[in-house]
Amino acid sequence: MEHMPKGMMLKSDGFASDIYDPEKAFTLRQFCAERGIEYADAGVPVRLDTFSAYGLAFRDRMVPELEDKLVASVERVAGGFLLRLEDGETFQARRVVLAVGITHFEYVPENLAHLPAEFLSHSARHREVEPFRGHNVVVIGGGASALDLAGLLHEAGADVQLVSRREELKFHSQPTGKPRSQWQQIRHPQSGLGPGMRSRFFANSPALFYYLPERLRLEAVRKSLGPSGGWFIRDKVVGKLPLHLGCTPQSAEVKDGRVHLSVQAADGSRREIVTEHIIAATGYKVNLERLKFLKPEIRSQLKTVSGSPVLSSTFESSMPGLYFAGVAAANSFGPVMRFAFGAGFAARTLTRALAKSVAKEPATVPARSVATTAK
Repeated sequence: MEHMPKGMMLKSDGFASDIYDPEKAFTLRQFCAERGIEYADAGVPVRLDTFSAYGLAFRDRMVPELEDKLVASVERVAGGFLLRLEDGETFQARRVVLAVGITHFEYVPENLAHLPAEFLSHSARHREVEPFRGHNVVVIGGGASALDLAGLLHEAGADVQLVSRREELKFHSQPTGKPRSQWQQIRHPQSGLGPGMRSRFFANSPALFYYLPERLRLEAVRKSLGPSGGWFIRDKVVGKLPLHLGCTPQSAEVKDGRVHLSVQAADGSRREIVTEHIIAATGYKVNLERLKFLKPEIRSQLKTVSGSPVLSSTFESSMPGLYFAGVAAANSFGPVMRFAFGAGFAARTLTRALAKSVAKEPATVPARSVATTAK
């Protein structure tokens, strides 16, 4: 949550924002009821601070024994892995599950990446937008991060413009509050990833998705559930700030303390936008080379496709004992791995696999309860 701006709201509906536990013992609905927070399965946006508080409450109630420590390095040793924590503690483990989220995979287009940090940043770097009050800012992107950030910057008093390759911004449909007809439910069934047959398949059948041909899997992950904003952000952006749509950034250079951004429109024409700072809300791309806490000998031995690890049906990588969950598993199990809704399938599958593995080969290293965050 430290990589999302304050005031942001989740795109996912309330019913799809539960933190997974097998017995549904502590849902977001229950948390909100206990705290007197407005909640609905759909139609009431989930605020970021609400979800963050829910996550901490879930941890304290469901897994209070967890330790929160930063992993400095992971290396391969005989019988498993050696983990070194930032505080200097070391220990060995036969198996390691990496669920590092998106933190390491910030993506900035190459034609912008050369700009100094004072003129360019990724959207993940802005928990606070208040420092931009009174400043001129260009946000690049057309997804939820870009739209939310542009809206929040405008509300904070920044002179903000949005540049997007999309000729038309996409937003989720606002719930009407009316019951859906039987035909609508059949044609566009609801799922944890939104309505539609494809979304229903991605949400409910990641195990089946795994057995699709690689080409189809990669194409589905690349094209499905693309950039779009929540219905509630439309009125904070459209008509409130300059939108440069259908424009692709071509180059950028610093002149006299300002960034001169050259963009190309859909008709081939070019224009220049001058600003104090560019925020690249250009998403994330999995690339295992970005996981510097993994020793080079591990990264070099892992089999990958398009930067993502090639996984077994149990989330195990090509290196025995090393597993990947979350967005790094999307090319194997589908777009659902990019969302909290996919945690249930990952947790169940990993638990069964690890339990079976331990039963066959009893561990000699005491089990630990550590919630680790990679450096």
